[in-house]
Formats: sequence, C-alpha cells, structure tokens
Amino acid sequence: MKQSQSQDRVLESANALEMSTASALLQDLADVEAPPALKAPVNDEALVHREFLDAEFWRRIPAFRRVAKAEFCDHRFQIRHSVQTIEQLQELIAPLVPRAFLEDVGAGLRQAPMNLRISPYLLSLIDWDNPYDDPIRIQFIPAASRRLADHPRLSFDSLNEQQDAPTPNLVHRYHDKALFLPLDVCPVYCRFCTRSYSIGPEAGHDKLAAFRASMKEWQPAFAYLASRPEIEDVVISGGDTYNLSASRLRLIGETLLGIPHIRRLRFASKGPAVMPMKILSDSAWTDTLLDLVDMGRQLGKEVALHTHFNSVNEITDITRAAMHKLFQGGMTVRNQSVLIRGVNDEADAMVRLVRQLSYMNVQPYYVYQHDMVKGVEELRTRVQTAVELERQVRGSTAGFNTPTFVTDVPGGGGKRDVHSYDYYDELTGVSVYRSPAVDPDKVYLYFDPIHLLPEAGRRRWAEPREHERIVQEAVEAAGLSALQPA
Repeated sequence: MKQSQSQDRVLESANALEMSTASALLQDLADVEAPPALKAPVNDEALVHREFLDAEFWRRIPAFRRVAKAEFCDHRFQIRHSVQTIEQLQELIAPLVPRAFLEDVGAGLRQAPMNLRISPYLLSLIDWDNPYDDPIRIQFIPAASRRLADHPRLSFDSLNEQQDAPTPNLVHRYHDKALFLPLDVCPVYCRFCTRSYSIGPEAGHDKLAAFRASMKEWQPAFAYLASRPEIEDVVISGGDTYNLSASRLRLIGETLLGIPHIRRLRFASKGPAVMPMKILSDSAWTDTLLDLVDMGRQLGKEVALHTHFNSVNEITDITRAAMHKLFQGGMTVRNQSVLIRGVNDEADAMVRLVRQLSYMNVQPYYVYQHDMVKGVEELRTRVQTAVELERQVRGSTAGFNTPTFVTDVPGGGGKRDVHSYDYYDELTGVSVYRSPAVDPDKVYLYFDPIHLLPEAGRRRWAEPREHERIVQEAVEAAGLSALQPA
C-alpha cells in the first residue's frame, strides 16, 4: 500500500510539473501577435459539439423528480428501473403526453418484433413535448401510426450469420476474423437490431438463435478459434458485453488473449450510449475491461471497445466522464452508427455527432446503411442518401475521424463501401454489390424502401410478378448475369 501511495504521489508531481511547464510556455505566447486570419471567425454554433448536457434532466420524468444525482448515476438504479413492459412505460410517461400517443405506442409495441427494454437515462432524454420526432424515441419506442409494410425481399437473418456459424454462438465469415456471441441480452433493445430474430418475443422458440451466457456453451467456440490459425481478430458481441459479469468478461478476455494467433479483441457494446454511468459506477466491470487492455498490451495485442452512438441527443456530461475514464485507462473506443431516418440522416446532425464523438476521444468508425430488418421500414433510408451524406461529411473534420459509410449487404457478403456498388437503379431502388473475398461467384443486393422510390418504381413493386424481373434487370445492368444472387 505504501509503495502504491508513493507511486501515486510521484505521478501527481509529474503531472503537476507538466501542467506548470505547459502554462509557462503558453504564458510566453501572451505577448505574441497572432498572424492575420485567412478564415472567417467561427460562431458559437460551430463549437456546439464541445457542450455536454450537465443538468439533472431526469427530473423531467415525474417518477424520477426526487431522485438524487448519485442515485441516478448508479448503474444499479438504471437496471432496476429499466422499462420492459407497455404498462411500465405508460405509467412513467402518461403525465407528459396525450392519451392518443400512449395508445399509438401501445399498439406499436404489440405489433413490434422486438422486446422492449429502455433505460431511465434514455427515457429522461426524450423530448416528450415532441415525441414523434425525437431521435431517441424513434430508435427505441415504436408507434403504430408510423409503421410501414416490410420490403417484399426482406428475409429472416438477412445477413445470413447462421449460415457461417460453425457453432451457434460463433460466426466465421471473413478469413481472419470471427464474431463471438456469448449472450443474447442487452441493456436496452434497439428497434433496428440486426439480430432481432434472437431477442424478439418469439426468439425462445428458435434454439439456433438463442445465445446464452454459459461456459459450457462457449467451449466449442473457444475450441474452434484455437483450431483456426488464420483467425487474428475476434469481435465479442451478442447481445451486449455490457451484460456480462466482470468475472465472465475476464474469463472471455483472458481465454481469447491466451490463444497465440489472436491479435485483436473488440468488445462490442451499446452501453456507453444508453447507460454510460455503468463505466463510472461498476468499478469491477470497468477495471476488468481496462485490465484486459493492459494484458493485451503486454502481449503485443490490441483490446478495444466498439460502441454505438447514433445521435448527439444520447450524449451528456455523464457520457463525457465515462469516455474520459476509458481514455485514461488506455482503451481505444470506436463508434459504429446506423443511418436512421429522422435520427442522423441530415448532414448537420451527422457532422455534429462525428465532431462530438471525436472531442471525447471516441473514433467515428462506421456508419451502416440500415439493415433490412422486420418491422422498421420507416427507419431505413435510400442508398443514395448515404452516398450524398458521406460526400457532405467528408472534409468536415480530420480523415481518421471521418467514418466509412458501409452497406452490410443482405445474403452474407459482409461490409461494402456504400458507394462501391456495381450498379444502382434509383427507380427500383436495387443496388448490386460484389464481395469477392467472401464469395466470388455471388452478387449481393440491397433494396431501398419502396415508399421512398419514384412513383414508377413504386408501381412496379406493387406487382408481385415484377419482383424477379426487377432483380434480373439490375444484375444484367451490372454486367454480372453469370453470378448467382445471394
């Protein structure tokens, strides 16, 4: 203990010396005249990404009005009070919204393919004066009046993960990368989740789609990973690694780091966006994660966290503090957004998100074209929207902090740069991609939402006998008729 305290004092003295040296250097600049500016002065709006909500915003919810900050910022409070039923939700928001909205949400939840789970943190950030247009409500709480019919080409497990699963909780699609799914629960449930088939109301009936946090279930996956020397990169997802206990998080991390050929671990979690206080209040979990970072570094291996912010509305000063804690611990944090209509499909919204993430040392990594998922057609955008959005975002900040816009193509072709299609028919909304490293003999097709197509395109899709012809025309126009659609 004495040695540790002595080391802490040395570090504090060193930090103080560095700060005093920096202050002295800046003081030397006080009398130096800056060169004339070549750029116009920026206004406050250009720096808004540096502002973080620091109010007690949860007091807007009547049930949380007397909740102290220390209690609200405890992850155990968030877990205990997460909403999982229509009745719980209606009880919390009934004083804030019209009865018609409550009925609309009730109907939406009864129709939804996903279970409901939303944290008090997110509920408190929703603008209940305008809930229909709120970017958090859009992502987590369905309204029946906004629902649209699914695209006729939508399919169960659209990314074909089960096809590439040597064991139920492992996906091996890319040559040197595998996806490990150790559990099937999350701190919240996103309406647009790719794996809604595994955590929806009927998921329990499909044993292949249920991922359980059981060491016995994990052993075949570990054995497979150890037997495949080409695998260097493992993503640990689910479900969500936020819901692993500290002991199981450590077990997974140490086991995978102990496999010699595995060089990179990526723990995937929505948690920082939906319950950031866990990083600050669950010291066992956070310390375990940072211990794995240190262990990896000693072995010459990388351990990173991949998270999932879609809107600046999800970010508060609690988030900033949580990300700072991870940064101080040496953890690389990368963000993977999903492009969602009404949430981040405008250039101003995406640029601000990218800048605010960068400001708190979270690297914007990917923006995904919305997957073709059941029950959320109103959330998808056209491919052309993503292409144009990337054009506007690129150049607004440093290149390494500019996300890559990708389509995770249906049929299991993996991630393709959104603009790398071989052909895109804006009339019928069909984009044609190839993925030679995955399967050189196939083409992969993504379909824009029908209701966003020009009228002539909508008319063609209204005729079922036209569907195969639409697909054939797109593949022929791409010059890929010799390949098989996935």
